[in-house]
Amino acid sequence: MKNVMNRKRILIYGVSFILVNAIVILAGAFFFFGRQDFSFNQKENSHLIGASYMTMNNEFYKIIDEEITHRVEAEGDRMILRDPALDADRQIEQIQEMLNMGVDVLIITPVDWASLTQILEKAKEQGTFIVILDTNVQDSELPDCTITSDNYQAGVLVGEYFLTQHDSARIVIMTHEATVSGQERVKGFADTVLQNEKVEIVARIECEGQLEIAMPKLQQCIEDGVLFDSVFCLNDLASVGAAAALDEQRMLGGVKLYGVDASPDAKALIAEGMMEASAAQFPTQIGKEAAEIIYRLLAGEEVEKNILVPVELVTQENVEQFDINRWQ
Repeated sequence: MKNVMNRKRILIYGVSFILVNAIVILAGAFFFFGRQDFSFNQKENSHLIGASYMTMNNEFYKIIDEEITHRVEAEGDRMILRDPALDADRQIEQIQEMLNMGVDVLIITPVDWASLTQILEKAKEQGTFIVILDTNVQDSELPDCTITSDNYQAGVLVGEYFLTQHDSARIVIMTHEATVSGQERVKGFADTVLQNEKVEIVARIECEGQLEIAMPKLQQCIEDGVLFDSVFCLNDLASVGAAAALDEQRMLGGVKLYGVDASPDAKALIAEGMMEASAAQFPTQIGKEAAEIIYRLLAGEEVEKNILVPVELVTQENVEQFDINRWQ
């Protein structure tokens, strides 16, 4: 038993170490390469597409961008990428820079859903198409199209599974209040589990969906004496951070952990029995949907105003049906 726990502990720290170092590497890479143009074989009068995702330390956005970039380059157009690194003011500056460059389409995942109204109004005035991905903006009329996972349903799916495992519970929820996606996942989960009067949410912890924030904040919650038996995380970067915090306090076996994403690391934790469930997102599909919408807009076609990409529940019972080593 001791060897099993040691193996689990090594896995947790290994995952955390790899992710933290990946963050540093990716941050440096995007700082250096972010202002470069990677498109080749550009056609005459090619289109310019600009992208600013919330952060590039999450592989979820990297996969979306790869799908879009593949289509853009195949069309002979140009793609530029900026990384705001969760800084709302920096994202506004990046969007203004891309507007000054004359981008035909803006792809945006907002750092703060309420911060972009004025800059997106400028984009509309310039005739720039706007495609919002992953999480909504405050003024839903400004984007030409918004593509997200069904975030509320993601919370519901996890909540329904949670209720099959618990007659009563004391839950800590890890949140990211600046994003509609985070709000919706938490709301879907809370609306579902609180149907049981014996389930209580004892703390909500703002972690911005980041491993390096979630881990120390949950550790602090434990040190403050908050009593809980379950943790729900708005995404799986936070889930991995929560797992590391619980493992350090020797609580991982006694606290049930749930998340959203079904990232490779989370699926590994589920397969090892260290995490209960995660609602799977499909970044490859989101990227393909976005690429299709971009070229329909450029062709002058009408497009759907809102597209919801379905989610699926991943548990120990079905995790082997998913590729543990990569995203969906």
